[in-house]
Amino acid sequence: MSTSVAEPAYPSGVQLTVFDEKFREDPYPALAETREKAPIHFADDMKSWVFLRHSDVFKILRNPDHWSDPRRANPESFFFKALGGETGEEPSMLLMDNPGHRRLRGLVSQAFKPKAIETWRERARTVARRHVEAIEDDEFDLIRAVANPVPTVVIAELLGVDPGRHEDFKVWSDAVIKTAFTPFGAPDDLARAEVAREKLSAFFLEEIEARRAHPADDLITAMIRAEESGDSLSDDEIVLQCNLLLLAGNLTTSDLIGNAVMALVRNPAQQTLLREDRSLMKNAVEEVLRYDSPVTNSGRIAHTDFEYEGFQIKQGDALGVSLASANRDPAVHPAPDTFDIRRERILLQSFGGGRHFCLGAHLARLEAAETLDALLDRFTGLEMGSGPHEYAANPSFRGLSTFSVRVTR
Repeated sequence: MSTSVAEPAYPSGVQLTVFDEKFREDPYPALAETREKAPIHFADDMKSWVFLRHSDVFKILRNPDHWSDPRRANPESFFFKALGGETGEEPSMLLMDNPGHRRLRGLVSQAFKPKAIETWRERARTVARRHVEAIEDDEFDLIRAVANPVPTVVIAELLGVDPGRHEDFKVWSDAVIKTAFTPFGAPDDLARAEVAREKLSAFFLEEIEARRAHPADDLITAMIRAEESGDSLSDDEIVLQCNLLLLAGNLTTSDLIGNAVMALVRNPAQQTLLREDRSLMKNAVEEVLRYDSPVTNSGRIAHTDFEYEGFQIKQGDALGVSLASANRDPAVHPAPDTFDIRRERILLQSFGGGRHFCLGAHLARLEAAETLDALLDRFTGLEMGSGPHEYAANPSFRGLSTFSVRVTR
């Protein structure tokens, strides 16, 4: 491992994050350059290894021995600092190692299997069409009108939240999401997020108590009933899972919807193709996930000293993997910078891999497909509006905070 702090001859470290304004707007030229020049390297400023090729990302994420718990990472690494290693607190299932991860995932996974999620498609369709039908202006902010509220309300519906509480639920979840997965939140935002977390936790505990008395057809009831080998989830664990669903489900699905519309707006021929042949919708969503993934980075922690491709890696080293780069690796996807909803053999990395493969993958795909379908049904054309489009500065995520869209009817 080099200890030099000289400026590398390729984008690295912070230059490959949303904290770099040029990268935030369009990360793919920098990723392509570094993937070509240094597909594996150590970023001194982030104190992390970086892996950019599809094959390497695939191997790192699926190695069952590597750790995910940030408390086990090098304390100097961004991974340790950004993901809560300093707090010493038990992480959510998203960053938990076995045996805790195996136990929790086993208890909640049944509710997220594709067959179970499909039973909620009609609810998701109703929510998406309600929000799309409410659009009256010919130019509007897609994120505010559709991409943000649809996933929030869908999650609220699946959890069984009373419609009269949806607005509170949205305000609280928006506040928490704004400071999630970053150590650089503004003081006011961090304070609001802490209050929102407390209110959400109290709210979910009330909902759990209510479901124990009166079970319903929703995810909270499903988690209460979940049992495996005589084990079950505690109330605190159900609250953590509800909060994780809000963070991991809302933010990424909002970003997926926004990125999908952006891809269709910038590629009008593909938009026309999808409008005329909805049988392509499933593949179109897969291509969006590959072409402009809402989750750009993931990682593991080296569980031991080992050699990889000639590089000496130490136990505790952060192993950062670029999902966005892997998805556009020309060794796997020919013409990777071309958005093609008819593309064959899409081997995307957007949902991670191994034991931490995203539980909500099918739900995200379902919500994106239903929302796009609603937009294409309501409007005869989607174009770039005269207002702004801006990408949010959320580490490891790629999504628009505002996106002006103009429509024809």
